[in-house]
Amino acid sequence: MKNAAGISDNQMIFSVQELKEKGFSYYKINQMVAQGILTKLNKRFYENTSFQGEESDFYYVYAFVPDGVVCLLSAAVHHKLSTYRPDAIDVAIPRKARVSTLPDWPEFHVCYFTDARFEAGIETVKDGKNQFRIYDIEKTVVDIIYYREKVGIEEAKEVLTTYLNRRDRNLNRLIRYAEMLKCGDVMKRYLEVLV
Repeated sequence: MKNAAGISDNQMIFSVQELKEKGFSYYKINQMVAQGILTKLNKRFYENTSFQGEESDFYYVYAFVPDGVVCLLSAAVHHKLSTYRPDAIDVAIPRKARVSTLPDWPEFHVCYFTDARFEAGIETVKDGKNQFRIYDIEKTVVDIIYYREKVGIEEAKEVLTTYLNRRDRNLNRLIRYAEMLKCGDVMKRYLEVLV
């Protein structure tokens, strides 16, 4: 289904490039903002005000931190590993990367990861034309154990305990990530206590 302006109502965030590829000039884009069809998020992205799909704050990561990956407790909540509700979206970026502008809402908590930690275990979640990048379940658990002091010991314990009770867990992958990301000994100690 399309609204009057020819913008699909099943895509939440549009880049300027996507709008131009659909044949919209800057003049027409500005007109759509003035008419309330689009909301300007920053220089490169717009939000579709008539979006009809399932909303997720994670879609904003694409607009404000295009190279970012949802991580830590935000990823744990997505993977149903935690009952904790973070007040900001945890987003990982490479240590040398920079983020220019962040929105007041949703709030972002930017985490700077080393290249090896950043690149491991990224998966893309897609819903129609909407998408965001997030760490897979085992990588999320390893990151939370690694950053347990920052995340909180109780939260880290809940995440690991919930993970271990899942049928779809992959302990070999968990150990492989843990060893690759300098967390192997700590992870083995936790597993000895909990398993």
